[in-house]
Amino acid sequence: MTRSPFAAAALAALAAVPACAQGARRVQQADESCVIATVIDGDTFHCRGGARVRLIGIDAPERSQGGAYQASREALGRIAGPGDTVRLERDVAPRDRFGRELAWAWRDSTLVSEAMVAQGYAILFTVPPNVKYVERIAGAQRRARAAGAGLWATNGFGCAPSDRRRRRC
Repeated sequence: MTRSPFAAAALAALAAVPACAQGARRVQQADESCVIATVIDGDTFHCRGGARVRLIGIDAPERSQGGAYQASREALGRIAGPGDTVRLERDVAPRDRFGRELAWAWRDSTLVSEAMVAQGYAILFTVPPNVKYVERIAGAQRRARAAGAGLWATNGFGCAPSDRRRRRC
């Protein structure tokens, strides 16, 4: 079985998390609800209370990626869009370097990050120590890529969003 470079990188990142961090990672914070006010892109939204939430575990096309960006943003809006209530589940690191709240979002029983990847509108993006659902998302990505789902059908991930941000492609 051939692994995608994205899945291989994610699994390597998971392996790099020290065992002590893996064992002591769950200082469980209470989940909270958020009513989505605005979808910013395929991995970020604003809640009505003003919180800016970055979905853990995925990366979506950047604005400079044109049609892929728009398709990803619209997909998030269908899965969990304005007016929808999501449950925010925290992992270890509560915020990213831009001050956005990091969370796994659930709309009913749907893990939003997993659904975005399964439909082919985002890719796996792991930033330890927030790795709780990495295996689920890696599996969703393998299936989506094999099926040519969403942006996989049009080579929409020919340049990964993280590479685009670094001007590598």
